[in-house]
Amino acid sequence: MRVGMIGTGAIAAKHAQAYRNIGYEIVACTNTTESRGREFAAATGAEFFATAEEVCNDPRVDFVDVCTMPDYRLQVIEMCARNGKHVLVQKPMAIALDTAERMILLAQDADITLGVVSQHRFDDSAIFLRKAIAEGRLGEILQADAYVKWYRSAEYYSRPIKGSWAVEGGGALINQGIHQVDLLLYLAGAVDEVSGYWKLGALHRIESEDLVTAVMHYASGAIGVIQAATAIWPGYPERIEIHGTKGSAIITGDRLTTWDVKDDSGEPAPVVGAGASGASDPMAISLVPFERQLKDFGDACTQRRPPACSGVDGYRALQLVQSIYTSCREARRVSIPAVHF
Repeated sequence: MRVGMIGTGAIAAKHAQAYRNIGYEIVACTNTTESRGREFAAATGAEFFATAEEVCNDPRVDFVDVCTMPDYRLQVIEMCARNGKHVLVQKPMAIALDTAERMILLAQDADITLGVVSQHRFDDSAIFLRKAIAEGRLGEILQADAYVKWYRSAEYYSRPIKGSWAVEGGGALINQGIHQVDLLLYLAGAVDEVSGYWKLGALHRIESEDLVTAVMHYASGAIGVIQAATAIWPGYPERIEIHGTKGSAIITGDRLTTWDVKDDSGEPAPVVGAGASGASDPMAISLVPFERQLKDFGDACTQRRPPACSGVDGYRALQLVQSIYTSCREARRVSIPAVHF
């Protein structure tokens, strides 16, 4: 597969490593800062273009990988739709639900594949736990929680766009916690009501939250908590906890660290020590799940099937984030309607 990259920052470099490892070729790229774009092009062997439109027009490109700030997504979908290019976008897929909906409908109308990067679905721990839950090994799920108690320095937030509503769509929840939001939905199912509290700029000079807690009610009847922060020093590995009537499982970082299940006789659980985490360093994350997701997306494009994390999946994660924000902002419980596209 041949890829066009829009945005060539730190996460694009991570993608480039993964593409190289799975045998995909980056043939075109662009960046609003030309020097950075040309540096990325030189490192990857891609051709640098001055505009995103040129990348989307390039006949060599099989799909476009968008690694920009989250306020720049719809524009690329529009270009890809006009040019019949499949498109993969970074998380969050957008900063507003109406924008995300427009992206999904544009892709459907143009018959192009739309995917959202949520690489932790491809961690060994998540793969095992999803299967185990489906097989009923934990029994009925009673509680599903996520804790993302991370730390980011003042330097991390030194650019005015960081933690801004207009460009990033918020702070710790939409940017750092959204991976765990997606995993909770992936493992425990839809959430139908939330109630949240936040602290805006608790530690950092930002307009959005660097500390948030929400209580959730799942459509299944389970309950749960999600906490996201970039103000907890020195930062601790993120955790997913799933508790059922037959036992409990905990993912710490990207590894299954607890499997306490009564009378369990299924496939042995891959319990190990805590793994890779971006708790204090955003790039201290494993490359393997990226390789798996990018390969899955390429296969989805050629096989004309939905990718493992689709635009609709990205919409559901954003919907939960925005519902928590609404609850925090308006000091009320928020009901979340089921998604149908």
